[in-house]
Amino acid sequence: MSRAAILRAAERIFAEKGLAGARTEAIARRAGVNKALLYYYFRSKDALYLAVIEEHLKEFETQALEILKASGSARARLLSYVSMHFDFVSAHRFFPILLQRTMLTGGPALNRLRRRWAWPVMRRLVELIEQGVREGELRAVDGGHTLMSLISLTVHYFAAAPLIRVVGGFDPYDEKRLAERKSAVLDLVRFGLFRHPEERVE
Repeated sequence: MSRAAILRAAERIFAEKGLAGARTEAIARRAGVNKALLYYYFRSKDALYLAVIEEHLKEFETQALEILKASGSARARLLSYVSMHFDFVSAHRFFPILLQRTMLTGGPALNRLRRRWAWPVMRRLVELIEQGVREGELRAVDGGHTLMSLISLTVHYFAAAPLIRVVGGFDPYDEKRLAERKSAVLDLVRFGLFRHPEERVE
């Protein structure tokens, strides 16, 4: 219970302050634990930061690979993956901010995350896209570029949520806005990638 509370508190503070700006005292206070307990579970602030991100990535990988390894048409699995990705990020509001901070700073942590968590899912997704192209379900697109486009379709909306609130004048996490955005993303995937977007997907 204490470990989970520390991770939840650290997630919010790291998202707000970044790794450099976050203070272990503030994390311990928000988690309602003694500061020494942070170092009992996590050797350092850097290790805690990495643990927060990996907690999300582990959950995401489980859900993603279940879809990508399943049987069925490439179109159906691609839509299921994009739908799951959108729902996952919308339910983990600090995750895109933390990931964005990590990508901007780089270093050993980013390399570890890429090797252990990102690459297995990305490889499977590229393979799925290439399978869809070979079997005539998808247009003749490049797997790598399509992968990056699919990630951006979902992640950018949530990473840019603070800007959307100011410029757009609405809450991007409002249920109605989320439903509209998800529908628009799935439509763009269908009409941008599918050879026959009007056909029913099973």
